[in-house]
Amino acid sequence: MDPTVNHEDEDDTDPSEALPLPLNAPNYMTPRGHARLSAELEHLLRTERPSVVEIVAWAASNGDRSENGDYLYGKRRLREIDRRIRFLSKHLEIAQIVDPRAQSGNDQIFFGAQVTVQEGTDCFTYTIVGRDETDPNEGHISWISPLARALLKKHAGDCVRFMSPSGWRTLEILDVQYLPMEPLPS
Repeated sequence: MDPTVNHEDEDDTDPSEALPLPLNAPNYMTPRGHARLSAELEHLLRTERPSVVEIVAWAASNGDRSENGDYLYGKRRLREIDRRIRFLSKHLEIAQIVDPRAQSGNDQIFFGAQVTVQEGTDCFTYTIVGRDETDPNEGHISWISPLARALLKKHAGDCVRFMSPSGWRTLEILDVQYLPMEPLPS
């Protein structure tokens, strides 16, 4: 049996996957998100996996594998890499790329909108992105999150009420913009 081929742990789920897509829903993604995931997949396939395979092959050639840390760690790392490769491949395969700039001039909230809302005296700005692009620290929320679903198809001046994990919230929409997302870091 080839020590570099992963025969175990065929689970395609990724622990970082947040919200599952609704049944038959497209996997919307911004061009930036698609580029980021594609670059990660390319790095795993062309750089990281071959490097780990080389280490595992070398460690396997050293004899007893039961107490060989390089071999055991390498096999575990290969399983992690293979799982991530399957995850990324599946998500990119079904991705539907939507460029927020195509909505420029639209005052209604759709995928890619940057929305400024007010809750009480606090103001927040959110950008509605694909589920694989969410980053709460940057204000990037998934289009299938409760907040984004409440905002979709609304306009500036509207109020929305939705159930969040912490209970009912009411927000007033102050502004809707469609901006090009910041470029990928080089």
